Amino acid sequence: MASSHLPHEQTAAGEFKRQEDAFREWISNDASTSFPAAVGRYHLYVSLACPWASRTIIFRKLKGLEHAIGMTIVDPFRDEKGWAFRDPERTKPGAPLKDLDNFESTDPINRFRYLSEAYSASDPNYKQRVTVPVLWDKETKKIVNNCEDDICVMFNRALDEFAVNKDVDLFPRGIEAEHAKLNDFLYENINNGVYRAGFATRQLAYEAACKRLFGALDEMEARLTNSRYLFGKCIVEADWRLFCSLIRFDVVYHGHFKCNLRRIIDYRNLQGYLLDLYQQPGIAETVSIDHIKRHYYMTHEEINPTRIVPLGPIVDLTKPHGREEL
Repeated sequence: MASSHLPHEQTAAGEFKRQEDAFREWISNDASTSFPAAVGRYHLYVSLACPWASRTIIFRKLKGLEHAIGMTIVDPFRDEKGWAFRDPERTKPGAPLKDLDNFESTDPINRFRYLSEAYSASDPNYKQRVTVPVLWDKETKKIVNNCEDDICVMFNRALDEFAVNKDVDLFPRGIEAEHAKLNDFLYENINNGVYRAGFATRQLAYEAACKRLFGALDEMEARLTNSRYLFGKCIVEADWRLFCSLIRFDVVYHGHFKCNLRRIIDYRNLQGYLLDLYQQPGIAETVSIDHIKRHYYMTHEEINPTRIVPLGPIVDLTKPHGREEL
């Protein structure tokens, strides 16, 4: 079955080194690129399980771009053929996975059966791992961008004229430099840190990644002691970047990736902050704990060869968080 990553993403020391995003074209609203901002031209391919893709789903929701950008969700189970456009009911835990080649595509745009077809159509020589999210251009029939960082910026700025919620600015100019610095820290230590721990193939590499991850979580716990969000009262992109890792932590990273020094529920501020963000209008519908658990536990066969998906933990994301007092 499919490995979660390719050989070029593993160092000799057993460390996971993530590949670079291959498609980095930009949508513009000033004719500076060959992809002009438009309603209905672009389509988002995503997985509800993937933290990178989830951030673009959240931005699309918060900006009110659902009418302007279509979206298709892939099956959370990924086999050796990659992300598939099929009914996720077929791959529920305990379902026979032997005969998955015979299915009807759930992709309304291109009738692709696998996301790899979008990559091949855009670059016939593409040989790297196929990832989500993908921002697809229906006019040129190619991928514009597969980098969630870029896609979020485009949703926030280039497509702002079509947004229902134009007043939502997730990249405030006033904190630009400090925001970018914090985002780099979050990516290196937490967002990608869990993967460095989970995909490590040697003890020392795992321990180093795990300690670095929890050191960063401790820092964020301290930062949130007297601040409701990472930059005071205003929710910015960095908050959603951290949220996408926190929402997955106790249900998959703690057990599946062996990031088990502590759980998020053991952190007073991080847990309240997680609940606060989850309870923001529209966010709950962008989260699927079912897809998250099924993807990680069923897809990473080298980590969980039995593919058994645990029943727990029981999480209540609707409890009062008390963060408004800050």
